[in-house]
Amino acid sequence: MKVISYNLRKHRAAGELAALVERYSADVLCLQEVDTTDIPDDISGLKLADSTQRNRLGLAVYYSESTFRPLEVRSLALKKSLHDRVLKPAEERLLGVRLHDIDHNREVIVASFHAAPLTALNSLRRHQIRTALAELQQLGEGVPALMVGDYNYPVFKENLGQTVRAQGYELNLSDSRTYTRYRFFRGHYDFATSVGFEIDRVRTLPQGRSDHLPILVTAHPEPGISRTVTAQAVIAS
Repeated sequence: MKVISYNLRKHRAAGELAALVERYSADVLCLQEVDTTDIPDDISGLKLADSTQRNRLGLAVYYSESTFRPLEVRSLALKKSLHDRVLKPAEERLLGVRLHDIDHNREVIVASFHAAPLTALNSLRRHQIRTALAELQQLGEGVPALMVGDYNYPVFKENLGQTVRAQGYELNLSDSRTYTRYRFFRGHYDFATSVGFEIDRVRTLPQGRSDHLPILVTAHPEPGISRTVTAQAVIAS
């Protein structure tokens, strides 16, 4: 499974998405800072599963119709920072989708995540991440889950890694930095957090119009833990 995650920087990089999906043969596309009133239902063969509705700049998840069928979607508002309370840029910071892998008859969960900005404390972002990961477990207990996005966590990543591992997840950084806008804040911002997946590679892709670089996560469910689907789809395919 190939998953691209991209913070579009206030929707500026939206025009790059079709080329990205085609060039890297993405199966899933997870977006942050997207204008959800100005996105298509289809991007190069990937169908929109859902997008957040209460954000000025929101989240969206697309999936390959030839590979997956959506079963359930859940969005979540997380603990707010002062920046969120004053400027209200994002009400919902998690969008998770449970998918049925048609060929392998199993379920997987993929989520787009956007943590509070750097004006907030790392402790608040860790709280948001813990809450998001717990919510994904509620979306499908025992189902392999992959949460990608902008974690806004450039320093003290070991503390974050400990938080993630305490919930049974693994934190994976990409092979090079993903944020370049400000000299003193450059580094890794866009991560992949997973449980039940073997992460083959997290690759930083070339920079476009966003200050974030997209990442490409190549992963597959670990043998022996995939669950056969028995539930009926609740979203029209």
